[in-house]
Amino acid sequence: MEAKAWVREIPRKQDNLSEWYTAVLLKAEMVDYSPVRGCMVIRPYGWAVWEAIQRWLDAEFRRTGHQTAAFPLFVPESLLQREAEHVQGFAPQVAWVTHGGDEELAERLAVRPTSEAIIMPMYARWIRSYRDLPVLILQWCSVVRWEKATRPFLRTTEFFWHEGHTAHRTAEEADAECRLILDIYRRLLEEQLAMPVLVGRKPDSEKFAGADWTYTLEALMPDGQAIQAGTSHFLGQNFARAFDVKFLDRDNTEKYVWTTSWAVTTRLVGALVMAHGDDRGLFLPPRVAPVQVVVVPVRAEREPAVLERARQLAAQLSERFRVRLDDREEYTPGWKFNEWEMRGVPLRVELGPRDLQQGQAVLVARDAEGTRQPVPLDGLVDRVGEELEAIQERMLERARAYLAAHTVRVEDYGEAVQLIRQRKGFVGVRWCGDTSCEDRLRDETGGSPRVIPEEAVNGACLVCGRKANALVYFARAY
Repeated sequence: MEAKAWVREIPRKQDNLSEWYTAVLLKAEMVDYSPVRGCMVIRPYGWAVWEAIQRWLDAEFRRTGHQTAAFPLFVPESLLQREAEHVQGFAPQVAWVTHGGDEELAERLAVRPTSEAIIMPMYARWIRSYRDLPVLILQWCSVVRWEKATRPFLRTTEFFWHEGHTAHRTAEEADAECRLILDIYRRLLEEQLAMPVLVGRKPDSEKFAGADWTYTLEALMPDGQAIQAGTSHFLGQNFARAFDVKFLDRDNTEKYVWTTSWAVTTRLVGALVMAHGDDRGLFLPPRVAPVQVVVVPVRAEREPAVLERARQLAAQLSERFRVRLDDREEYTPGWKFNEWEMRGVPLRVELGPRDLQQGQAVLVARDAEGTRQPVPLDGLVDRVGEELEAIQERMLERARAYLAAHTVRVEDYGEAVQLIRQRKGFVGVRWCGDTSCEDRLRDETGGSPRVIPEEAVNGACLVCGRKANALVYFARAY
């Protein structure tokens, strides 16, 4: 098979985004289908992207004083039912364990859809005084939500995440925690994944079940549909009251703690693929790419010195970057170029006999569309570092331009309906806050209110004409 055939096996992105997305994930060996309905196998290349996200977040959480723990996978039914709104929100998606071996269980166990109901009883044991606060704990794990329609990474029955669960002395401290986490997530998305987002609150209809309110980050995909990229929930005292989590305050009175929860999931990997990929396959931001640089010797079979120098280069670059040397003899350089472009490697270093004679290598950026940069071997490491940073910045700027071009505010209800129906991105409308107005726009467009930014709004509700109290961005969503 010639090299270009590798690319032809991937459908054109603009023709069918769904088929393109699946083909790229499978061809790049990011993921595979499992024998379990709705569950995916994340292959090493895909897991390496998630690990990069984990590493960055763990460093941030250590800086902010959070600690990692582990809690049980199973939640007794009696605990899950403690908080009424919470259990009602998750009931349709809960998977239940009814037997242990051959014996029927006296009480059903939920396979965690989220962990508030198993963590709060522990906090009730551990927290006695204001001196025990705040409690800043998170865990890395998988959860199960019985989805009807699934798609790798974007929506699966089992998915991986971290979930934070914190307890605080005051409401102000808990809300500050929510905002702190929200900003960490925003920086993760923009600085590491090159994905700009809209930031704000969810309307009550979209908030986390059991929360007083939910903060959200919303990203926009190439088909004009939104994807929830991360959430931070102010739980108030709802779970504290349900699980009797109290503390003795400085004034010697007993009070309920204020709690938060927050998470990002492996959905980010799918969003990353969809946001940056093209007709050649993946395009991974350098800061999270499993392989940042691939070194490809050219005509090494004729000049053994080329292969030897390429190995030296790879070793030298590996001291600062994640590097792969592709010295496979059974494939042509053209094949290798196409394969590593399909896998989304940000930067390629080519070295051939003529390059060796001239004391140079050739750099080819993933987004350079064939532009080749001769670079002296002396100083190559620093030049590679500069180019990777430039690629990262270009990816973010392209994504920002796309988001800006597909985020509009409208003054006419009919225009809003048309744009949301046509999946034209985020459509900002003035809103009075009444659920009847929200429901009308939902019903007529198939969209949903994704985010309410923190900004003042003047004028009338676009739906009913009454005084507006918020700007809300609607979109079709995954």
